[in-house]
Amino acid sequence: MVDFLSITMDSSLAVASEFVSLVARDEDACVSTNDYNGSYMGARISSVFVILITSAFGSFFPILSSRYSFIRLPQVCFFLAKYFGSGVIVATAFIHLLEPASDNLSSECLGGVFLEYPLAFGICLIMLFVMFFAELLAYKWMETRGMEDDGSSNSHSHSHFGDESMFVRPAASDEKLNTDLAANPAEQEGLARGQQWDADHYGHERIHQDPEVIGTEIDNKAKERYTANLLNVFVLEFGIIFHSVFIGLTLACSGDEFVSLYIVLVFHQTFEGLGLGTRIALVEWPKTRRWTPWILALAYAFTTPISIAIGLGVRNSYPPYSRTALIVNGVFDSISAGILIYTGLIELMAHEFLFSDEFNGKGGFKKMLWAFFVMCIGAGLMALLGRWA
Repeated sequence: MVDFLSITMDSSLAVASEFVSLVARDEDACVSTNDYNGSYMGARISSVFVILITSAFGSFFPILSSRYSFIRLPQVCFFLAKYFGSGVIVATAFIHLLEPASDNLSSECLGGVFLEYPLAFGICLIMLFVMFFAELLAYKWMETRGMEDDGSSNSHSHSHFGDESMFVRPAASDEKLNTDLAANPAEQEGLARGQQWDADHYGHERIHQDPEVIGTEIDNKAKERYTANLLNVFVLEFGIIFHSVFIGLTLACSGDEFVSLYIVLVFHQTFEGLGLGTRIALVEWPKTRRWTPWILALAYAFTTPISIAIGLGVRNSYPPYSRTALIVNGVFDSISAGILIYTGLIELMAHEFLFSDEFNGKGGFKKMLWAFFVMCIGAGLMALLGRWA
């Protein structure tokens, strides 16, 4: 009996010793402190105000320039900001969100499932399908509302879901079109482009009617475009806001790399703000929501500075490399990455280049190439910033 107890105690001590060893190794790997070294305190405090100004400039300037003539820039400037911002958002998703999320959620100190499965990419994949399903429901809801407003189940909504009659011209329209072309041969040039398909993301038919008549197809189309743009802007804001919180905390608690990180984040926040602000400015806000764009821009402008201020307040206790911080940061970055990837690729790139009328007509192809080139510059510069932050 004594031998049994002795063996049991020895085994228990061995297990306890191994557990303590594992905990010690876990604490060594998941550092419970941060890199803050007490230097550059003046610059750290100034970063709150500098990044507030740059973030506000990026998000507010497109809105102001689209509303007030005294600061209104040439249309080409808005064109450049629009596509530059699209590239910035796509690069942010891959370089500034998904890659750090993968690093955090695959840290060796986490162990278990974190080392057995690429959780960051799995969460991002889930968010892509969640976003797509949410858009399916939103457009189906708009389609149903359009039918109810028209008072007939035969009326056509302008979402990109529906039967063939929404996309192909009826035979009667074809006959009338052929008659008109016979009388006007000059119009034949545009037939191939416009006979069956209209590359409009929210509407696939051209029906000539008075746009001022409330309840017409054109009126419903405008409502649907507004609802879709509103949804996209809120989703984009949501993804960017979460990312801004963590980069503010990281800057405040950084060590020797503070100077380089500070400089990079100034450009990062400006570029990201331009991308978000341009998208906000493109929405045709009704009078009942006239304050919404300003609130969205203000929320972006203040998020990172407030996070920096909070980080400075807890600079001696906030552990950015602790187990909890790594998991929380990684999960939210993965969610934000999924949101921005879907928004950037589908709503910005595909919508603007494939489903809009902006590049139709004479000179459209050249304009499209310029837009693509500007978007690549935005993505390239934002990706380059990932070298330091």
